Amino acid sequence: MSDLRTIIIDGREIDVDPAMTLIQACEQADIEIPRFCYHERLSIAGNCRMCLVEVVGGPPKPAASCAMQVRDLRPGKDGAPPEIKTSSPMVKKAREGVMEFLLINHPLDCPICDQGGECDLQDQAMAYGVDFSRYREPKRAVSNLDLGPLVGTHMTRCISCTRCVRFITEVAGMPELGQTGRGEDAEITSYLGATLDSEMQGNIVDLCPVGALTSKPYAFTARPWELQKTETIDVMDALGSNIRVDTKGREVMRILPRNNDGVNEEWLADRSRYVWDGLRRQRLDRPFIRENGKLRPASWPEALSAAAAAMKGRKVAGIVGDLAPTEAIFALKELIEGQGGKIESRLDGAKLPAGNRAGYAGTATIEDIDHARTVLIVGANPRTEAPVLNSRIRKAWLRGADVALVGEAVDLTYDYHHAGDKVADLRDLIDKGVSDETRDEKSAIIIVGQAALRRPDGAAILAEAQKMAEIANAGLLILHVAASRVGAMDVGAVTEGGIDAALDGAETIFALGADEVEIAAGPTVIYQGSHGDRGAHRADIILPAAAWTEEQAVFVNTEGRPQIAIRANFAPGEAKENWAILRALSAEVGATLPYDSLAQLRRAMIDAVPHLGLLDEVPVNEVHALDRGEFDDAPLGRAIEDHYLVNPIARASELMAELSAGAKARNRTALAAE
Repeated sequence: MSDLRTIIIDGREIDVDPAMTLIQACEQADIEIPRFCYHERLSIAGNCRMCLVEVVGGPPKPAASCAMQVRDLRPGKDGAPPEIKTSSPMVKKAREGVMEFLLINHPLDCPICDQGGECDLQDQAMAYGVDFSRYREPKRAVSNLDLGPLVGTHMTRCISCTRCVRFITEVAGMPELGQTGRGEDAEITSYLGATLDSEMQGNIVDLCPVGALTSKPYAFTARPWELQKTETIDVMDALGSNIRVDTKGREVMRILPRNNDGVNEEWLADRSRYVWDGLRRQRLDRPFIRENGKLRPASWPEALSAAAAAMKGRKVAGIVGDLAPTEAIFALKELIEGQGGKIESRLDGAKLPAGNRAGYAGTATIEDIDHARTVLIVGANPRTEAPVLNSRIRKAWLRGADVALVGEAVDLTYDYHHAGDKVADLRDLIDKGVSDETRDEKSAIIIVGQAALRRPDGAAILAEAQKMAEIANAGLLILHVAASRVGAMDVGAVTEGGIDAALDGAETIFALGADEVEIAAGPTVIYQGSHGDRGAHRADIILPAAAWTEEQAVFVNTEGRPQIAIRANFAPGEAKENWAILRALSAEVGATLPYDSLAQLRRAMIDAVPHLGLLDEVPVNEVHALDRGEFDDAPLGRAIEDHYLVNPIARASELMAELSAGAKARNRTALAAE
């Protein structure tokens, strides 16, 4: 391409974009440049100087490759391409000097540091350090910060790379950290010693290249080489963030993000990162049967027999919870409908159109937000419903996008035009029309949240949003809060008339992890789930099931992307995988489901719904127009009341309870005397 520029790196010619920095050009040439402060998703700071390279024909000193662009290089002799060297004696000596300075005040306490074994400073010191120190003076010491229950601090180890400051300011949008002082007195600190409030603060632990910021709940529990690492999917919100679950024996020790540019980039919300202690508490590890008003332990044959007896010859209904795997939903649908019953997954009453995938999964992808010129949010608070998605909207805003909100006015960490909090305000926006510039560039995104869809007029609101998307030539994104919802809609786990129609006259209700709905007295309730939450308290028969880290399953995220979750550990006690329980129960009922393995079940599911086999792809959904109806005048509310206590696993977590209490205390209105 004519807009590329040829440069020479270590004697090899390569064509690169002139806007690239030298460190990016070296990466394109498969040459690794050491760095501490540089990060491709953050602004350039040029603090650490570890990325020094030699520019041939330039100043007689090394240059910081993260802060110099290819276009700034001067041609060589007789118009030859510019040349840089990354392994010359000058570069080697310069990097060794930088490393020596970095280690002058570092405490060298690797044996007790949680970062040991996965520390950038350790790795670079092995490559560029020396085995002695010329420094004999006392080392500098810095007092540690209290940043809250998530991030532990050991600030004497800090090398002032400022990655944490740049992330919390630029990506999280909450400038709670900064650097004060100069020279030896320079230190990273929080504003007035306050704790961090961001819902994404755990990411600064991943970004810290030394052991200055560590995970407080994980502290001193394991070393990285002791852990079994499993790449899987997060279900704490509907975004489907890609994660890595680290286990030691049967226990989950920590959860870390994986890079996926189309979903979560490389960030993870705190709710998803620190919920792992909820996997250990309040677990259902054996079957129970209610007798004389009390639950008593039972064997599997006894519990399955009781459940089958409660289903045979009776009017049965199935309801699907927020964390249910798609395969289990498909199996439950076949089991319930085989008994003449009905099944429903929209437990919150969301008016999502069955069979119209463009209406419940939308027509836009999460990645489309990056290129949007206009973002309209209707009845959603992405900061609490999907914090990583909110950071993506913020990134678009930083690049110049206009953001408007119809709904409750909240702090989204970026400026937006508040168009109002009623549905009439959305119709006013439609009546005002859309600029030709926005329509022509196909650069608008409309995000519709569950606070709008749960209302009695939710179907009319969705139709209005779809109409506006048509007028503006915009993409429509439905922001779900339940990880299982899109997959359940895909396999047809819906009843015309919603949850009320499904439960009407039911004598037996099979609740598949359904903890978000109140079931009235009367029907026999069979509850299959992992935690002793609301559903188990109402149940007459409890079938203990695996949590999402304990079985392999497909989940479909809010944009309609099927992703596969891999088993990282095993369920406690006698708990079994969800699909296996339903297969065993079907045999007891006398209507055996036609698959004996998860692979056979998944094949049957994909045969019925082919796009579920397109893993990590977002299918293109055909738009079917919805009927525009009447609105009521009530303000749009909120979909989530407590960001940290959204599902049974989170409610079982002591850490989530602490974070919830802290958030409530911060939001409490202070009295004059305070």
